[in-house]
Amino acid sequence: MTIIKQILGTNRRRILSIAPDDSVYNAIKMMADNNVGSLVVMEGGKLVGIITERDYSRKVILKGKSSPKTMVKEIMSTHVICVHPDETVKECMAIMTDKRIRHLPVIVDDEVIGVVSIGDLVKSIISDQQFVIEQLEHYIAG
Repeated sequence: MTIIKQILGTNRRRILSIAPDDSVYNAIKMMADNNVGSLVVMEGGKLVGIITERDYSRKVILKGKSSPKTMVKEIMSTHVICVHPDETVKECMAIMTDKRIRHLPVIVDDEVIGVVSIGDLVKSIISDQQFVIEQLEHYIAG
């Protein structure tokens, strides 16, 4: 079974973060520029929250707020569910399904070392299944 450490090793993405006092507009722009759906919110090198496209749509747009005037800290989720790099893809999928979230920061000793998305996990599962299919085809063909 694939573990999160393996996914992070293949992605080699820098961790995209924003400060709680930055504007939501800057957060959304950073997400759009980097084609991601979330940013970790860091203050003094410490994880203090996460902001997602879902937060933006539900807590800014639908409430008639202004993106440039609203601060990240006003809409970010402060109860951040995190995982360890030794967790399996299956365990993380269960967490995401149960908590209805799409992004999981990966933490070691209170330091964010990466973020995995539901897309990263699905891609890993498909790759694992493709490998099994190829092995079975090889076995059947002799």
